[in-house]
Amino acid sequence: MNPRKLIIVGAIGVVVVASLLGGAVADRLFGIKPLDRLFPKNGSVNLEQRVVNEESVVIKVAENVSPSVVTVSIETPQRRVLQFSPFGGFGVQEQGGKQDIGSGFIISGDGLIVTNKHVVSKTGAYKVVTRDDKELAVEKIYRDPANDLAIVKVTPPAGVKLQPVELGDSSNLKVGQFVIAIGTALGQFRHTVTTGVISGLGRGITAGTPFEGYVEELDNVIQTDAAINPGNSGGPLLNSVGQVIGINTAIASGAQNIGFALPINLVRDSIKNFESTGKFSRPFLGVRYQMIDKNTAILNKVPQGAYVVEVVSASPADLAGVKQGDVLTKFEDQDITDAGGGLAALIGKKKVGDKITMELWRDNKTMTVSATLTESQE
Repeated sequence: MNPRKLIIVGAIGVVVVASLLGGAVADRLFGIKPLDRLFPKNGSVNLEQRVVNEESVVIKVAENVSPSVVTVSIETPQRRVLQFSPFGGFGVQEQGGKQDIGSGFIISGDGLIVTNKHVVSKTGAYKVVTRDDKELAVEKIYRDPANDLAIVKVTPPAGVKLQPVELGDSSNLKVGQFVIAIGTALGQFRHTVTTGVISGLGRGITAGTPFEGYVEELDNVIQTDAAINPGNSGGPLLNSVGQVIGINTAIASGAQNIGFALPINLVRDSIKNFESTGKFSRPFLGVRYQMIDKNTAILNKVPQGAYVVEVVSASPADLAGVKQGDVLTKFEDQDITDAGGGLAALIGKKKVGDKITMELWRDNKTMTVSATLTESQE
């Protein structure tokens, strides 16, 4: 090749390389974006893309689901209460009136709304407030005896269409999974949206307080760091596609960034049963009993368990052969103990129609019996 041509080709190559390098340098100094495709800035494009995607997910879920989330309020008679302050002495304070106390979400267009049982545990006139500030009077409250769950019934006015949520699946949740909570934070800020992750699974908590007149031990709940305040109780915990995977139910006292939610699968059967029958079904065994703790068992040389005080005639327990004076020691291979909530807690985890086995102690002998749980008529 002609030496002169070689020099020209070489010069062109130097110019191209210099242009690319110079462009990359200018891109770094002045933020010129097109060259990012050739010279990525330490993955910054991916980071920006990820942030934008996450924001889009939250915005979309909030827009789609917020119309299905309601505020639960109660109105109690106003009264004056004499209170003492160490700084100002005695004074009169007004109590009662209308107050936002919790959240809920719509599950049917004809006016069925899910919330927590402890949210609607007091006596008073309840209302739900929709996203567009329409107030609907609560006509009936149905409380689930086995879970911290209640369904309230309202009648939407003519021309008002209620938008139900979509229930998801909580059986395959993973620690670290992204979640979104919507509710009335602190009973003041309606339709507050918070985000976080699932921090733990299978937790055991206490819902409600003695001061609220309601306490219930709950097992197998979801722990999350999404901000959940007292007013969020009863609101939905959502996955990234806007499906309800949990019912926000409690916060850990004295802790930050720790909230809990009932897995939706735990109450799905109750909700489905209610929608078809108009009531909650509670499994029934048919015994009245007294728990025998470890110390009492040792002193009386009997096993620890549930001492049967009475057997209801024609009940599942009666048909299974359980008799007064028996000590029920195991329920489905689980020891019956006070620490585990006693026999009632084990029965409460079952459904009407479930066939169960129990181990009992009678006359210094152990035997196994089977029973099919029926529906409680209480």
